[in-house]
Amino acid sequence: MTIAETYARFAAREVRGVSPTYERLALAVAGDHELLALLGTLPPAKRQPNLLFGVVRLLGGPVEDPAAFHDFAVANWPAIEAEMRVRATQTNEAGRCAVLLPVLAALPQPLALLEVGASAGLCLYPDRYAYRYGDHRVGAGQPVLDCALTGTAPPTRLPEVVWRAGLDLNPLDVTDSADVAWLDALIWPEHEHRRARLREAAAVAAADPPLLVRGDLVDDLPALAAQAPSAATLVVFHTSVLYQVPAPGRDAFADVVRGRPGHWIANEAPDVLTYEALPTPPSDAHYNVLALDGTPLAWTRGHGQAITWFG
Repeated sequence: MTIAETYARFAAREVRGVSPTYERLALAVAGDHELLALLGTLPPAKRQPNLLFGVVRLLGGPVEDPAAFHDFAVANWPAIEAEMRVRATQTNEAGRCAVLLPVLAALPQPLALLEVGASAGLCLYPDRYAYRYGDHRVGAGQPVLDCALTGTAPPTRLPEVVWRAGLDLNPLDVTDSADVAWLDALIWPEHEHRRARLREAAAVAAADPPLLVRGDLVDDLPALAAQAPSAATLVVFHTSVLYQVPAPGRDAFADVVRGRPGHWIANEAPDVLTYEALPTPPSDAHYNVLALDGTPLAWTRGHGQAITWFG
């Protein structure tokens, strides 16, 4: 897929109807030969829309007007390129806990959670947040995570979490203003509800910091998993992470995680992990596949706003 096709696909499948600003901007970049040439100087993994747009926002650039974005990006390309080369998309959307909860609540309790690609670890607190599935509410904490659930009954309890840890190549710290600024820059422009959610979830993590380890998802997973209490059910999970890992690394990770005791929850795009058969997704929008121990269970939206159960 060419860079232009990547941006056009992002506009059509990921942000259409969700972020008009980014839809307009992605379509403009897809037809902007000067910006496409600049993006072509970056490694393939560093050309993605979310990374470019997040870096421009971090540097104070405009994203509402494509012409102003073009001028800013061209004039400031050395600074933008430098940031894109060293950063990765580390969107830490606590809302994704809403699509994980039906699986987490059904596992043998208590749980020891180990998130791969944890960023700042905000998805390690599914027991501390509250959830609203239509008229059904679970939990009493903050933030309250709204999720449209179809195909199964909503969960009736929160999980009991006795240990939580995260593994990331570059863990972020919610008490570091620079790290929080990057997390904020990755939130799409119109999504003020997600900015409020970030602040509330960050307060939860800051009050009881998780164990975050800098490391590789293949080489360093076994040692971290070994620290989990043996009396708890170990759950290794990840969401919208493995697309950043080359295919051989994904296969190696799957082999490692299958060799662990406990359970494995994956929430990734359908072309990231291999499943024998998947039903037709609910629409042409971008969906992840929620799977438990290699068995697909549901289609989920990227920020946890909807789950369509088929398992």
